[in-house]
Amino acid sequence: MKAMNPEVVGAQPEQDFCLRVSFANGEEKLFDVKPYLDYPVHRKLRDGSYFTRARIEHGTVVWDEETDLSPDSLYLLGQPIH
Repeated sequence: MKAMNPEVVGAQPEQDFCLRVSFANGEEKLFDVKPYLDYPVHRKLRDGSYFTRARIEHGTVVWDEETDLSPDSLYLLGQPIH
């Protein structure tokens, strides 16, 4: 049985609509949100002041009850930070 991807334990909004994401396994990755900004559910994130309100709930990054990002996407598509 394949292990699940680790939960998100921290997220810091960075310049140019990127998130620095920390995972329960100690890894940190940089996730570029720009490709998602044209999806209707993520359009609110184009507002920089709204984007900076990212928070952690239930092991992933959320902004409100409708706007979140999959923890699997954050982990699998994020670029490792060395």
